[in-house]
Amino acid sequence: MNEAGIPVELQVIGSSLRAVAEEMGAVLVRAAFSSNIKERRDCSTALFDGSGRMVFQAEHIPVHLGAMPDAVAAVMARAPEPGEVWALNDPYTGGTHLPDITLVSRTALGFAVSRAHHADVGGMEPASLPAGSHELYQEGLIIPPTRLDEGLVELIAANSRAPEERRGDLRAQLAAHRLAEGRIDELVARRGAEKVQAAMDALVAYSERRVRAAIAALPDGRFEATDVIEAVEGDLEIRVAVTIRGDEVEIDFAGTAPQFAGNLNCPLAVTRAACHFVVRLVTDPDIPASAGAFVPVSVQAPVGSLVNARPPAAVVAGNTETSSRITDVVMAAFRQATELPAAGQGTMNNTTFGTSSWTYYETIGGGQGASPHADGPSAVHVAMSNALNTPVEALELAYPLRVERYAVREASGGDGRFRGGNGVVREIRVLEPCRLSVLGDRRRHPPPGAAGGRSGVRGRTLVNGEEIPGKDTRWLEFGDVVRTETPGGGGYGPPEAEGATG
Repeated sequence: MNEAGIPVELQVIGSSLRAVAEEMGAVLVRAAFSSNIKERRDCSTALFDGSGRMVFQAEHIPVHLGAMPDAVAAVMARAPEPGEVWALNDPYTGGTHLPDITLVSRTALGFAVSRAHHADVGGMEPASLPAGSHELYQEGLIIPPTRLDEGLVELIAANSRAPEERRGDLRAQLAAHRLAEGRIDELVARRGAEKVQAAMDALVAYSERRVRAAIAALPDGRFEATDVIEAVEGDLEIRVAVTIRGDEVEIDFAGTAPQFAGNLNCPLAVTRAACHFVVRLVTDPDIPASAGAFVPVSVQAPVGSLVNARPPAAVVAGNTETSSRITDVVMAAFRQATELPAAGQGTMNNTTFGTSSWTYYETIGGGQGASPHADGPSAVHVAMSNALNTPVEALELAYPLRVERYAVREASGGDGRFRGGNGVVREIRVLEPCRLSVLGDRRRHPPPGAAGGRSGVRGRTLVNGEEIPGKDTRWLEFGDVVRTETPGGGGYGPPEAEGATG
């Protein structure tokens, strides 16, 4: 037995399962056509057992991974056969937003799952991230759980402004699934199905034990917090109450604003993903994020609210911006029970360019909040994103765009005993007329500090030097320059305290 209380052989098998999930991700990234997947790695992979429990996930995108169990459950309800691959992107049947296409396939002992952000799946604007959508139908092609075959690949391609890119990225996902199926077959042949299944059960149980123990070490009580997400029309309130009782946590969003006429709404799967991400941070970040880690956590959200919207509400910014704010507000509640960093930038700064023949999408990093013991890191993707940047060379090679400036946004982190991390300045010049869509937040309200630390600097987006709204879609002409200044993280502790920096 090792120190985790798991027989060594089962631990070895568990490491093999983790390796399969990681190798799936490597295949997907290396085979992908779009810069969004092959450069930014806006994709995720995981393995599930036969009952639909997540066993292992690769270290990818939190908002993807936390919502995957609902997608697997939706496919399982269709009784998938061995050899079949199913696709879906419907946010109301386990998806997140429409550009995230999920594939689910059977393995010898469960399911392999991949989710990748496709740079265009149709809809009213290039890159399928319109700032002004009011219904899900405006955001792109909706795919309920459907068997993936050449017909469906061609349907998706026909609804995309970049059909060859869609074919290439979907086949990259398929390659990851075929690899997973073969690797699981090899593992079963080498170790035996019963032992591999026993390892899956043991690792799920181990994660649950570790999380329960960490929750039990927190003080019991009810901890409340409130924050807002910034719609163009005004602020929308998110309210949360976190109740810690013994070795369990309940997270309740009663009192949150009703679902919105725009696209800041979250399906419940996305809300759960954000909550599970925070609980993992608060309890035991190093344990495998299997299904067992989420058993002690219940999430309640009023039906028809901003964080549990009903179809056909638009959701494209809910997956990116509202999920980021859910993370912030749940962390603010937990901060009353334990030490946690100040708020990070709290936005993904989604920026898209495109025409009827090409599309480009990126998120832009920013400052992370300072912790009780150190300054926050600068110029990173934080919280629900975890993607990379697009290298300047790759962007300029593939698209009619030129990066004029890419730098740290100095002095944008909040002051404090420890300073918040700095944001980013990114300027892109367009080399042909195209559409721009921006979905950003923390433009009116900066990321707050903690324990007396000061707020970070709010974000801004400017076109030719003129600040535009945080959610905006417009035409750009040849030579126009889009400048994004991303928020800095909040500071921690009073600036005048001993050991203040900067």
